[in-house]
Amino acid sequence: MKILIIGNGAREYSIALRLKQDGNEIFMAPGNGASENIATNIAFNDFSELCKIAKDKQIDLSIVGPENALSEGVVDIFKANGLKIFGPSKAAARLESSKAFMKEFLAKYGIKTAKFLQSDNYDEICDFIDKMGSKIVVKADGLCAGKGVIIANNHDEAKLAAKNMLSGDSFGQAGKRVVVEEFLDGFELSFFAICDGKNFVSLPVAQDHKKLLDNDLGPNTGGMGAYAPSPLANANLIAKVEQEIVKKTLDGMKNEGSEFCGVLFAGLMIVENEPFVLEFNVRFGDPECEVLMPLIKGDLAKILSDASDGKLTKFDISDEFAVGVVMASENYPYKSSKKAEISIKQIPQNTHISYAGVEKIDDKIYASGGRILVAVGVGDSIKQAQNRAYELVKNIEFSGARYRTDIAYQALK
Repeated sequence: MKILIIGNGAREYSIALRLKQDGNEIFMAPGNGASENIATNIAFNDFSELCKIAKDKQIDLSIVGPENALSEGVVDIFKANGLKIFGPSKAAARLESSKAFMKEFLAKYGIKTAKFLQSDNYDEICDFIDKMGSKIVVKADGLCAGKGVIIANNHDEAKLAAKNMLSGDSFGQAGKRVVVEEFLDGFELSFFAICDGKNFVSLPVAQDHKKLLDNDLGPNTGGMGAYAPSPLANANLIAKVEQEIVKKTLDGMKNEGSEFCGVLFAGLMIVENEPFVLEFNVRFGDPECEVLMPLIKGDLAKILSDASDGKLTKFDISDEFAVGVVMASENYPYKSSKKAEISIKQIPQNTHISYAGVEKIDDKIYASGGRILVAVGVGDSIKQAQNRAYELVKNIEFSGARYRTDIAYQALK
């Protein structure tokens, strides 16, 4: 098949790599400095122009990586032009693009989530905060590239965070409406399901590592690594998530007139073996996608094509494990870093690299972004996969490289 992947990060690179291995011809829009080694990069100005390019190149299937494209309605534009595309409509993407919509949806359909208030009225927000425990979560309603969540340690911090959001100082327009919710104490899991509007197939449960430093210290980032499947998700918990969250969400979205087709990513907090929805994303997570791709067996292009046609059928999952370690630039996540040439000694067996913030200069690959690449190892156990991922890390060099040394520690401790 001729497949177009929209995006330019390690998530999109990992999808491209997996589909390339099945013998498909891959195009990426816009792609990155390393993706032209496995695909044809396409520059474009807007999605209407990209539609025309897809038609000219006779693309069989398009796959959307980033949330911004989905919230801007790329799926609706492609479908209106008779093109097959895997991903939710703009209306269905509100599960991610509006935290207020998502929380009201959860409440309406009886899906477990933290107690919350969504409002643009500062006095109302302060009244709600005063009735809460000391730790409080404050979220900007709109998309903030994973950075619109503040965990406040006391009421004053929470009120200040809300004030800065409402004024536009923190997150611009995305913070003009705020969601305030109780702090849930448990452990987080990332639950993914490929959906066709009515049916779904669950993927291995993953765990992301958001903090910059080992032992979950330091500031939040876009993710410093992930592994799957997680032994923290037992069969009973998975069944609960499937029935009480994923199925209810698909049924609810159909009832709302916005059937959900695409990847439903539920960010969960597990409290005493009960799953609570922290957030929904409407696409593969990053860096979770990088560890999920090697675990999906069969013809991935056909799986996603069938899902976009509303004809998803069961597919097999590998019994292996995957660990992905993010290598980031020197100043990530605080500020940009100097470009640095990447040198690779060798790629050990059962490992691969998914590239993100890189560009090509004189046929050499340079680190030029925040998160530069993900080193992925696959093995028969989490420990073996972890060892292989870090063996690959040792073979990759660029000035200022930083990474965590404990990805998957919660599963191994």
